[in-house]
Amino acid sequence: MTAIRIARISDTPLDIAAHLAAVEDRAMGAVASFVGTVRDHDPEAAGTVVALEYSAHPDAEATLHDIALAAISTRRAAVAVSHRIGRLEVGDAAVVIAVATPHRDEAFTICREIIEAIKRELPVWKRQLTDNGAATWKGIGG
Repeated sequence: MTAIRIARISDTPLDIAAHLAAVEDRAMGAVASFVGTVRDHDPEAAGTVVALEYSAHPDAEATLHDIALAAISTRRAAVAVSHRIGRLEVGDAAVVIAVATPHRDEAFTICREIIEAIKRELPVWKRQLTDNGAATWKGIGG
C-alpha cells in the first residue's frame, strides 16, 4: 500500500521516532531515513553559523505532500516527511524523512529523491545567522 503518513511543515521540534513509527508496516521489509540538521558552518558564511530561521509559503505543506507522492511514483511505499520552520539552533533537526518499502533499494531511492526535491522545489527559505552578526537569506535550492 502506498501512503503518505506524514507530510508536515512544523514550528515545533521534529520527532524522529514518530516518523519511523508512522511508516511501520508488516508488508514493508526496509526503512530508510534521513535527518538534516543545522550545522555550524557554511562555505559561503561570513562566520560561524549559530542558527537558521526558516520560513515557508502557505502552500509548502501541500508541496511537500506532492514531492513525496512524486518520489513514490508507482512503487509501494509509506512515507513520513516534515520540514521545520522558525528558529533552529545548531544541531536541531530541520528535515526528517522516513520511507518504508518492501525492499531496501527502493527505500533509499525514494528517500534520496524526496530530499533532493525538497532542496529544489519546496517553498521554504532560510535566514542564516552567524556569530559576527551577519544574516544571509537563502531561497529554494540554497
